[in-house]
Amino acid sequence: MYAAERQQLLVERLHLDGRLVVIDLADELGVSSETIRRDLAVLERDGLAQRVHGGAVAARALTILEPGLAQRTSTNAAEKERIAREAAVFLPEPGGSMVLDAGTTISHLVDLIPLDQPYTVLTHAIPTASKLTAIPSVSLHLLGGRVRGVTAAAVGQSTVDALAAVQVDVCFLATNAASPTHGLSTPDVEEAAVKRALARSARRVVAVFDSSKFSVEHVFSFASYDDLDVVVTDKNARDEDVQAIRARGVEVVLA
Repeated sequence: MYAAERQQLLVERLHLDGRLVVIDLADELGVSSETIRRDLAVLERDGLAQRVHGGAVAARALTILEPGLAQRTSTNAAEKERIAREAAVFLPEPGGSMVLDAGTTISHLVDLIPLDQPYTVLTHAIPTASKLTAIPSVSLHLLGGRVRGVTAAAVGQSTVDALAAVQVDVCFLATNAASPTHGLSTPDVEEAAVKRALARSARRVVAVFDSSKFSVEHVFSFASYDDLDVVVTDKNARDEDVQAIRARGVEVVLA
């Protein structure tokens, strides 16, 4: 495992557990304790962790590391499948239209689209578009732009401009992070611009993300809780996070 991959894993553990223990991580990853301490020093330098005796705890900071597509696919997969099943309730009526964001949870949702019902679907995500081509009843529109390798999704001004002329029934929106003060956010400015345009293109916005995204903030916010109609997350979400969304009049579904 490369240092960057190891450090990304440590960031994700911090988001999930709130703390790291050097000895445990060294044994698990098969590296020396000193290697883990160097990793923690990098995370502390970047404002992602605060070192303490024997390990580190999470720091309240704007995170800057973004996991790759393969890593996101395998993370919290069971929760994402449950979220997708609940989110499928919000698919438009047959003959309706929707726009799908990039994201592994939304990829699970695509698997639940009925094969015999007509839909117009727009997406900027190449993996999602590839799946949709196998559904004969779907009229698929692929939004163009520069493709980011990290997310396999089109971004850039041309993608944003294409969405300016779009009005669909439902937007299924993904996020890297969610907090009451910073809203939904992502590490990349171009991804944020596209996500913002996706949300504005729909009459109804359904955000789908697992509970590990709560109480995390990335640099670029693209939607506040007020911009959402529905949030579908998993039952591991803390009550305070759920209530913060419901206080804005947003429906919350726990999968």
